[in-house]
Amino acid sequence: MIDDVSWDFRRSAPVDDFRLRYVRRGSGPSVLLLHGWPGCWWDQHRVLERLEGDFQVVVPDLRGFGGSDRHDVDPRTFYSADAQASSVLGLLDELGVERVVVSGYDVGSRVAQSLARRAPERVASLVVAPPFPSFGHRPTSREAQGEFWYQHFHRLQLSEQLLDGDLDAVRAYLGHFWHHWAGDRDILRPDQLDDLARVYARPGAFTSSIAWYRAGAGATSQPAVPENPPLTLPVIALCSTRDPLFAAEWTDRIDLDFADVDLRVLDDVGHFVPLEAPDAVADAIREIADRS
Repeated sequence: MIDDVSWDFRRSAPVDDFRLRYVRRGSGPSVLLLHGWPGCWWDQHRVLERLEGDFQVVVPDLRGFGGSDRHDVDPRTFYSADAQASSVLGLLDELGVERVVVSGYDVGSRVAQSLARRAPERVASLVVAPPFPSFGHRPTSREAQGEFWYQHFHRLQLSEQLLDGDLDAVRAYLGHFWHHWAGDRDILRPDQLDDLARVYARPGAFTSSIAWYRAGAGATSQPAVPENPPLTLPVIALCSTRDPLFAAEWTDRIDLDFADVDLRVLDDVGHFVPLEAPDAVADAIREIADRS
């Protein structure tokens, strides 16, 4: 399960006073796997298990998530995509990883893209699922806001007053997203949801997890077109036909994000790509690692 000591968790040196908990397994070329919200490193455990025989795989909890440090600090300074990338880059430095294939979805996708822009000499290639900057204003449409309401809610103090530290409330809240975003299917067993809820119900844990949204991240404030030029490294982009947040049709401008991209559509897969389609993710990582 999520906190099972058999995973042999380690803790990084601090960056901005944040230590990351991480799992490191296998040997060979390096792969970094990044999770989303409402999850933690465990989102990626099925991909990890498929790769550890041939790669050195590193899977951290991002700042404010899971077993990593959380602090009551300015979210825009310490919980943004660039700030998260600082911790990840520090972890790679500590482990002596010079070049790495990075894969992420949701929050992890945004952090992976930020890392690739910040340290292009360190990131060999990307395997990422949405979101992508080229989605532009589409998430802010009236229809889409019926799904993205939670991002506005997370910016309110009311969200932490209602949820932080309350196990039953946290379980019900997270359960909604894990069911609905997976295409109205239950991809977590009840005991797995219980385990995740316990992680998020620790005092302060829910509030630190939504610091990402309070930092201005998310899909409700993107510019109409990407602010940066396309990334030039090799990219495999994965989109899903049953993701209620990010429609596969929104990838029609993905060339604005990536100059060298192979777009793949995953049929009958929802938002949680590493858990719902771990073979597709692992296969893409193997393929792009051979090209990098």
